[in-house]
Amino acid sequence: MTDQAARAAGADVRTAPRSFETDTHQSFLAWRRFFWMKLATVLILGSVALYAWHQPIPVANGGTWLGYTLGTIAALLIFWLTWFGWRKRSYTKAGRVQAYLSAHVYLGLSLIVVATLHTGFQFGWNVHTLAYALMMLVIASGVYGMAVYATLPKRLSESSAEFTRAQMLAAVEKLDRQLQLAAQPLAVEETRIVQRSLDDDPCRGGPFARLSGNYPKCQTARARIALSARIDAAPDGQKQAIDAAVKVLQRKGAVLSRIRQQMRIRALLEVWLYVHVPLTFALIAALAAHIVSVFFYW
Repeated sequence: MTDQAARAAGADVRTAPRSFETDTHQSFLAWRRFFWMKLATVLILGSVALYAWHQPIPVANGGTWLGYTLGTIAALLIFWLTWFGWRKRSYTKAGRVQAYLSAHVYLGLSLIVVATLHTGFQFGWNVHTLAYALMMLVIASGVYGMAVYATLPKRLSESSAEFTRAQMLAAVEKLDRQLQLAAQPLAVEETRIVQRSLDDDPCRGGPFARLSGNYPKCQTARARIALSARIDAAPDGQKQAIDAAVKVLQRKGAVLSRIRQQMRIRALLEVWLYVHVPLTFALIAALAAHIVSVFFYW
């Protein structure tokens, strides 16, 4: 994940993406009483009926009149869906966005049937099958994106119900000041342990850490464990001071856990674009090669 994505993941939760619902709480999937789902269903059933009726010789393939017809429909749908993905940020009316988004989902899913019937189930190690495989991967990543955007924004809102991320970071700074005071009576070695927590970037972590929410190298957790192990063996005059530092580290760890949970949800919301967009460009390139090879070399 790039630094820009990391900064986006660290943005205030008030900028969290809206779930796919209108102000009247109607899902985009149900736009105009499932208009696009009905249209996609008609397209699928019509394609299946034509494929069942069609009896090419020797076998069904993309080179028959039905294969060309379904291939043209599939190609036009792919280009239109890609165009929508590029244009959607320019739409200002929520209703218009919902209409196009609903069409994007249902027509995109209909490609699974239309494009498969176009192939006549004839696959091989060639650019035609590559285009088909890339299309299926784009659809799969789109389904993932739809699922996470339909569910995770609510979880993000719930996780920030009491404090925004900015407020949590302010709480971490306050706890660090308390930790500095708590470390003053400690011995040199214990002070060094606490200092590792103070020097650690609470938001540091690679893409896998952000996606999993697991930070095995968290210095705050390590410092808490290391100091807790020293309490029993410490001199009587030091036990209370170490215990006080451990309690501050526990509170800091709890705040860090909430911050990282928010970062994880944001990362899950954004990561699909790092797959969906490159795959879409690859699909367009493979589709163009497929079309050129069909009309100029067959």
